[in-house]
Parts: sequence; structure tokens; C-alpha cells
Amino acid sequence: MTGQHVGYIRVSTTDQNTARQLEGHELDRVFEDKASAKDAQRPQLTSCLAYLREGDILHVHSIDRLARNLQDLLSLLEGLIGRGVSVKFHKENLHFTGESSPFQLLQLQIIGAVAQFERALIRERQREGIEIAKKAGKYRGRRKALTGAQVNEIRERLNKGERKASLAREYGISRPTLYSAIAS
Repeated sequence: MTGQHVGYIRVSTTDQNTARQLEGHELDRVFEDKASAKDAQRPQLTSCLAYLREGDILHVHSIDRLARNLQDLLSLLEGLIGRGVSVKFHKENLHFTGESSPFQLLQLQIIGAVAQFERALIRERQREGIEIAKKAGKYRGRRKALTGAQVNEIRERLNKGERKASLAREYGISRPTLYSAIAS
């Protein structure tokens, strides 16, 4: 039985271009995330994993596009292979079918560990940059979701009996954000 060729593409931010990933490969379906690979909780990855069936081949440009955490990488790979889905990493030229060699698994673990290390370095540099910016008075954190006037308006409307869920939708914020704003 021949399955489908399914692609998974990921970039970290919305302004990054996905065009170079899996370019020139004929795929039946492609799932694309514009999210960090800090963990496996990504909407299109979740959809991709649910879509894949026994006999399918998951095509990924490189290992770090699938995961930047060695445990997540190994867990995802084990789960897919266990379901009869093979995984092909094009940049590293690795194809896991369940009959993979010990050397191939070693390569995967080394590359996965390097990806995890890179992620840790990125976070460390980010923290250092924020600290320097704070000392220079140039970093003030994330912009508040609501102004003080909006919070007062929401409180008044809640006192008149309006529902929190509808107010959160109207202001384009989540309910937890609304709860935090009115609590402060």
C-alpha cells in the first residue's frame, strides 16, 4: 500500500519565508506553522499528526523544523513510526521507516541535541539583550492589551450585566486577559 506524501513546514515568525522548505518536492498535502518549536504544541503540527495514516511519508526540510527539543523530536518520531508513518528529513538526508539503523538514530540524536542547544543559546541571548535594554531604559516589556480607560469602561459594562465573554470578543482579547485586567 502506498500512502500520501505529506509535508510539514515551520518558520518561527510570521515575517519569515517558507518558500525554500521542501521546494521542488511533489506533496499531496502540506501543513505550515509560523510558530516557535519550543514545544510540540503547534496548530498545524497537531493537524498534520492527526491527518497522517499508515503508509504515509512525512517530509520535513530539516530536523529543527520539526522540533528543537530532543525529547519532543524522539517522541514525535517514535509515535509516527509506531503508526506506520515514515519520516524523511531532506536536509540531513535521513529517512526513518521503523527499520532505521543504529547509526541513523545516533545522527538524529546528535542533530536533535544541537537544535536543542541552539534554542537554549537563542533564549540566553534574548534574556541578555532584554537586560541590556532595560538598563538603558529602552525596554518596557510588552504593550498592555487594554488601556486604563478601556478597563474602566469594561468594569462599568460588567456592572450593568454584560457578559465577560462577549466583552472579551469585542475588545479582541482572551477571557483570561479580561479577568486579569479587571482584577488589577
